[in-house]
Formats: sequence, C-alpha cells, structure tokens
Amino acid sequence: MATRVWNFNPGPATLPLSVLERAKADLPVYGNTGMAVMELSHRGKEYDAIQTLARDLVAQLLGVPQNYKVLFLQGGASLQFAMIPMNLLAPGKTADYILTGSWSKKAYKEAKMAGAANVAGTSEAANFNRIPAQDELNLSKDAVYCHITSNNTIFGTQYQTFPDVGKVPLVADMSSDILSRKLNVGAFGLIYAGAQKNLGPSGVTVVIIREDLVEAGKTDIPIIMQYRTHAEADSFYNTPPTYSIYLLKLVLEWVKEIGGLDAVEKRNREKGKLLYGAIDAGAGFYKGAAEPGSRSLMNVTFRLPTEDLEARFIAEAKEAGFVGLKGHRSVGGIRVSMYNALEPEGIRRLCDFMTAFAKKNG
Repeated sequence: MATRVWNFNPGPATLPLSVLERAKADLPVYGNTGMAVMELSHRGKEYDAIQTLARDLVAQLLGVPQNYKVLFLQGGASLQFAMIPMNLLAPGKTADYILTGSWSKKAYKEAKMAGAANVAGTSEAANFNRIPAQDELNLSKDAVYCHITSNNTIFGTQYQTFPDVGKVPLVADMSSDILSRKLNVGAFGLIYAGAQKNLGPSGVTVVIIREDLVEAGKTDIPIIMQYRTHAEADSFYNTPPTYSIYLLKLVLEWVKEIGGLDAVEKRNREKGKLLYGAIDAGAGFYKGAAEPGSRSLMNVTFRLPTEDLEARFIAEAKEAGFVGLKGHRSVGGIRVSMYNALEPEGIRRLCDFMTAFAKKNG
C-alpha cells in the first residue's frame, strides 16, 4: 500500500486509520449478511441497527437532552441554510444572523429569501479575523432564532464562548467543529453539521433539533423540507446515505473508544498549542490571520512574508508529505485543518518543518 500522507484538507478531511481499516475489512461482506453495507436494504433490520446505533452514539457523546431529535439528512449544511428559515421564519417574524465568514453569509442570504433577516453582528470590516463581542451585537427583540457559525474554516476563527441571546433559540452551523469539544446542547435550539470534517465522509448531515421547534415548523412548505417529516419517519422518509452513516457510526465508536469528548478536546488543545506556538515563535516570518481571542482549534490560518514564499512553502511541504495546506482561494495564505482524526504527531512534524523553512528562508 502507498504511504499515507499527513492530510490537512479542510473537508472532506482525514479519517481515523483504524476506521478505514475496519471499513476495509467489512467492505465485501458485513457481518453475516452476505452483502456489503452499501448493498443492504435500508428497510432491513441489519441496516436499521447501524443507523439506530449511530443516532444513539451522537446523543450519548454530545449529551443530547431527551426533548431533542437527532436526524440524519442530506444536502449538507447548504441545504440547512434554506431549510431552517423555511421551517422557522414565519411571515411577520425576524431571524437574527451573526456573520463571521463566508458560510454564515450564505446562510443569511438564504434566510433573506424566506423572510426578514437581521444582521445582528459582523466582523466583515476586519476581514472576519475575529468573532464579534457580545456588546457589539444588535439582537432583535422578537427574533424567532439567532443563527451562528461556530467555527469558520476559511478565516480560522471559532467561538470560545457562545453569544447570550436570551430566550431566543440559538441555531448553530457546527459543520467544522462538532464533536471537537464538550458542549451544552441544551443551550441550542438547533445544531447542524455536515459530516465530512469531524464525523465521517461526505453525504450525511446531522441535525439536532429541539422537539418544540419541530412542531413549530411551517406546514405550507414541501413535505420533504419539513423537519417533522424526518422526525416522524426517524430519518427514513427517503433512502438515507447508508454507507456514509455506517462510516459515521465507526467514527463515533472511535471517539468513544479513545475517551469521548474529554479526550478529544484535550488532544485538540494540544495540537493548537503546538501549532500556534510555532506561529508565534516565528513572528516576523509567520503571521496568524485570526486575532488570538478568536483562534480556531480546527482551522489555523497564517501568512508568510510574500506570496512567492507561500507557494514555495506549500510545494516543499507537499514533497515532505504534508498536503492540503493551501489557503482558501478567497483569502490566500496557509491553512492547516486539524480535525479530530488528525494525530498530534502530524502537527509536531509540521511544526518541525515550519521551523526549518523559516530558518532557511527568513
């Protein structure tokens, strides 16, 4: 087998090697079914057991309260940008949006198509290099929900504490940092996340929604777009992405095996300390893009003195076995995505490379 590289791609992202090996072993025949997982009927008991366990593991690992539904949907976070206001933004009502990057802007754009949406805060004037402070927010008095993006993959910022929105349901796109740290799910009305960064491969979207919001959803929208449809059908209204959910289950089992969110958060903070330490130690050569108080532990963004040096850094890093380091085309620079499955050893080796590169080119 070809040597595996250190994969820093922002998504789809690296998966635990043990999960890939387990999937490889199961690929031709799953259990005693005589079939591969992707061949199983989604109505059969064998597949039902897979999806039920995946749902239960989401609830267990995140501590989801009893009055919430865990749904497996499709369409990624992008469909949720539209589905949320279609369900919850009734005529004459307003939804608040805090803008912290490209994805929150896209969510806001979809909300404006469905009804009245208010920009309750934004850091766009600073090129999204920080999370807006609580005292900067202009929250609506009668908002039906307030939407945030918990981690911003392009700009490398992350909420360290979530905004206080009173009794208004807080809705969060957690596609890039779900399951990366301990979380009070009960503080949110709805959480959604595309799986392809921390949960598994692309193809499935996890939605965690409070039951009263399911019931409050509008009924004059397409049936497949209603949360109640999927809640009542236990995510079987249409054929689910069975293999993606199977792999998600394996990733969740891996998280449980290594110690749950306590262990995951500890190793993510270790990786962040190493990488930000290397950036700060190389100040003058490496410059972090995000303000220190908003730094992400999932996506670290930084610049070098010139674009030519950045191109050389990316090329030489690839030769050394580090891939996926090019910053998003809209901002340039370097981006290191270090989701749950990335081993700390990968960051240690990258930091060594960064130190040597700065010494050679500084």
